[in-house]
Amino acid sequence: MATRQAMTGDDADPMLPHILVVDDDTRLRELLRKYLSDNGFLVTTARDATDARAKLAGFSVDLVVLDIMMPGESGLALTRSLHDDHVAPVLLLSARGGPNDRIAGLEAGADDYLAKPFEARELLLRIHSILRRVPPPPAADPPAELKLGRAIYDRAREELRRDGAVIRLTTAEAGLLRVLAARPGVTLSREELTERARIDGNARAVDVQVTRLRRKIEDDPREPRYLCTVRGEGYVLKPDG
Repeated sequence: MATRQAMTGDDADPMLPHILVVDDDTRLRELLRKYLSDNGFLVTTARDATDARAKLAGFSVDLVVLDIMMPGESGLALTRSLHDDHVAPVLLLSARGGPNDRIAGLEAGADDYLAKPFEARELLLRIHSILRRVPPPPAADPPAELKLGRAIYDRAREELRRDGAVIRLTTAEAGLLRVLAARPGVTLSREELTERARIDGNARAVDVQVTRLRRKIEDDPREPRYLCTVRGEGYVLKPDG
């Protein structure tokens, strides 16, 4: 069963509303991710309906912002499925803004419909409006301690122990582990990790910190069991249990 996960940072509210943005346009998807993140949301992105379903199998969200015209399963078909399964409210985006198009979207179960191009501020207002109408589900916090083989991570103390001994972490390593441990089992992109863990440099700087962190967690850093790479997507922390 999917659970709602909330990401925490040094000053972040652990109950940030979580939005899934689904759009096959890479540039728009990234612009929406950055804009919504800057405006107080936790944002996960998906490139199509198949990717969205895979993400939703691992965690729940408060709202889905969904493009209609995508390759494969359309946004309308996915909206019907999400509505029937009571997954999350849906805000549809579409280059088709005619009355019949809007009606079709709302009949499919969408909570709102916004035609492209749109003003970013209007998107934000519509999102807030939907979230006010649909209160978020209660959060399911990760365990206080995550077991990683011979290592244990204490989330409250932000402390990594291995065979009972405290392992010293650099600021970047500690930030990276804190962010990953807040959402165990969920793949986070390099860009998201760079921003949330406040790692200096570009997204590739995350790779360096992951390599260093694996040496402190894994029995064999070359064959990681707990801090895993998801090719083309990012990294995921997979604790025991």
